[in-house]
Amino acid sequence: MLLNPENTLFVRGTTPVLLLAEAPVHDVLPALIAPDGAIPVCDGWGIVPKLTTCVVDGPGEHGLIVPAMAAPVLDGGAVSDDDPEAASAWCADAEQAGGAVVLSLDRLPEVLDWSHLLGSGTAHGGFVPLLS
Repeated sequence: MLLNPENTLFVRGTTPVLLLAEAPVHDVLPALIAPDGAIPVCDGWGIVPKLTTCVVDGPGEHGLIVPAMAAPVLDGGAVSDDDPEAASAWCADAEQAGGAVVLSLDRLPEVLDWSHLLGSGTAHGGFVPLLS
């Protein structure tokens, strides 16, 4: 299933994050409660971070595709839209980290409050390793 890039936010970092809103896989991903910041691995899930499309593959028929080049990327507090260099840098972060944290929410937050996202019980997901 193709997810509208407006319903995503790629967040750069040592462990990159992919935020999803209104994702069809929300209920399939495990509920995430990690108030201490220790994010569990999503067993049975994998990610393929590429510049044109980012694939999040789950168990069975579950998964989604994000048009990565068209999606916003948050890097150091600034959001870049439709920026191939920012998308490429996020993909490199994911390759270096061996995967990415995938968080599915009802809607994208206006402000990233990591303690709320990881501790409220409303997010689903976790660390999704690279598919080989």
